[in-house]
Formats: sequence, structure tokens, C-alpha cells
Amino acid sequence: MKHSIENVNFAMEKYLNILVMINHVVLFKLKKYSSESIKQDQISTIEDALLGLSDKIDELKYIEVGVNYELTTKAYDICLITHFETVDELDAYRIHPEHLKVGELIGLHAVERAAVDFEF
Repeated sequence: MKHSIENVNFAMEKYLNILVMINHVVLFKLKKYSSESIKQDQISTIEDALLGLSDKIDELKYIEVGVNYELTTKAYDICLITHFETVDELDAYRIHPEHLKVGELIGLHAVERAAVDFEF
């Protein structure tokens, strides 16, 4: 009977670890451009680069990119939402060469960045 309880405890621990994930949310405000079409082109390039990470980084379990529908607002332009199973996986993502390449691209265009990481 004791062995059975240990198996249940082990299974519950595994189940709970899967349920608790890390949500990494990043907002980017891009610099001013001479036209909305140029800004939209840059946003599309960044969006494609971010979404392309899903096939390149195993630790990345989910990715979503939202673009503000109003390009002339003072609000942020791009929202990145990513999910990871552990903080260690988020840390691995942060230093992954493919992530760093996209970060360089964003750095050419972003003037502000805000981020929050939380368990869910």
C-alpha cells in the first residue's frame, strides 16, 4: 500500500510541474519612422523573426506576437507572449543564439522595452 501512495505522490508532483509554467511577456515600442508603411514593414519583419523562433528553440513551448492595430498611438507597438515549463528553460531561451539574433534586430528599431515573467 505504501508503494502505491508513493507512485501517486510522484505522479501528482509530475502533473503539478507541468501545470505550472512561466509566462514571459515583452512589450516593444518602436522608434518613429517617416511613414506608417515603413513602420508596418519593420513590425512585420520583427513579427516574422519572433515567430520563427518556435522552430529553432526547443525550450520555447508557446509563442504569440500581437501587433497594436493603431500604429500612431503612444502605446507599445508589439507584444510578445511566450511560455516555458521552467525558469531554467526561460534562461536557456534568453541566451540562445537564435534569440540573440532576433534581439539584435529588435534593438535596431525599439526605443522602449518592458517585460514581466510570472508563473501560471
